[in-house]
Amino acid sequence: MRKLFAAFLFAALVMTGCSGGSYKDVSVDQAKELIDSGKVQVLDVRTPDEFAAGHIPGAKLVPLQVLDSMLSELDEEQEYLVVCRSGNRSTEASQILAKKGFKKIYNMTGGMNEWKFEIE
Repeated sequence: MRKLFAAFLFAALVMTGCSGGSYKDVSVDQAKELIDSGKVQVLDVRTPDEFAAGHIPGAKLVPLQVLDSMLSELDEEQEYLVVCRSGNRSTEASQILAKKGFKKIYNMTGGMNEWKFEIE
């Protein structure tokens, strides 16, 4: 029985290790803490017009529509906070990044609709 459990545990670890990364949902307040810590680069996956209307200071515009073609410009070891208007596109972008092997991804739930801090 113990060997069976060990084999199952090993198989589970191998399968999860090979299935790509994952991401973590964070609130707006948690996102602000991550930004203030200096640990994350903010990726704004909205359209250029939405970004121009106001964004988190220092955010990098990477529209969801072109995310795949811009992956080579991103560092897999960097921690990223992914942001959009409401949290839907950032969830999709976070899933894409995780599947491509990025391991330190934070998805800001609620998006810019709930952002109550400084914008530029």
